[in-house]
Amino acid sequence: MKSKLPNSRKRVVLVVPYDEEWQVQFEQIRDLLATYLGSLILSIEHVGSTSVPGLAAKPILDIDVIIRSRDDLDETINELSKLGYDHKGDLGIVGREAFSRRDEKVPWDGTGYVWQTLHHLYVCAQTSGELVRHLIFRDYLREHPLDVSEYAEVKITAASNHRQDIEGYMAEKAECIEKILCKAKVVENEVVQYLDSLGKGK
Repeated sequence: MKSKLPNSRKRVVLVVPYDEEWQVQFEQIRDLLATYLGSLILSIEHVGSTSVPGLAAKPILDIDVIIRSRDDLDETINELSKLGYDHKGDLGIVGREAFSRRDEKVPWDGTGYVWQTLHHLYVCAQTSGELVRHLIFRDYLREHPLDVSEYAEVKITAASNHRQDIEGYMAEKAECIEKILCKAKVVENEVVQYLDSLGKGK
């Protein structure tokens, strides 16, 4: 019998110190997804706070699966379904298709392995503005430790103020996120060039 995952909107908002295991778990999930999705995808990226070394975060990985265009979305949805993911649409964020996990063993690898770290999975087209936003935020923070420290403090305070209110938590840290995104414009050209290079030669 499969164990259902708890509703993320009902969990306590918990921000914890950076854990190197997050990157390990991401790489394991990435490799499994890449094996099953094959040429359908261009890349699988670790994004969000858990992708930035040293940044305090909610212990939930954010993973972006990059496809060439929305023409590949239906087939990607079908393949992810075989691994235990259910398509939830864009949830109001254009350019990012969200997927939920049916249980704690998703992505299913046939062994019954239970993933120790929760994760959110998204599929984005190569030209998605939301994908660019994710990558410039990550890449900028990876190179700017002072901004990492400031953002961590904001997140910890917001989590303390909104223990059972994810919307309140998100709202309190929104201003800091937008400030970082403005600074992160300096790496936007590099991110766009990286995305343009994906798939060339395939």
